[in-house]
Amino acid sequence: MKEYTLIAACSVILTVLIDKITKVNILKKKDFYLFLLVILGFKFLVNGYLTNTNIVMYNPEFFLNLRLAGIPLEDFMFGFSMVSLGIIFWEYFKK
Repeated sequence: MKEYTLIAACSVILTVLIDKITKVNILKKKDFYLFLLVILGFKFLVNGYLTNTNIVMYNPEFFLNLRLAGIPLEDFMFGFSMVSLGIIFWEYFKK
């Protein structure tokens, strides 16, 4: 079973649901996607280095083995969830 893929997909679904439940609606704001692009650039630098130099290795039994610039798709999913949830909770508790 592809546990890493399943958990990553669940994290994205949970993030979208939390955004809707809290009514922060960060996923509907254009500024959020610009910010996400900046984060993506750093992800390519750091995560790309770590995965392409085999400092961090993944067992193909646990993920889809779909990669973008050497970075597993699931890492992008987790990165999206982590950054998005941080902003969602910040905006929610700021009120």
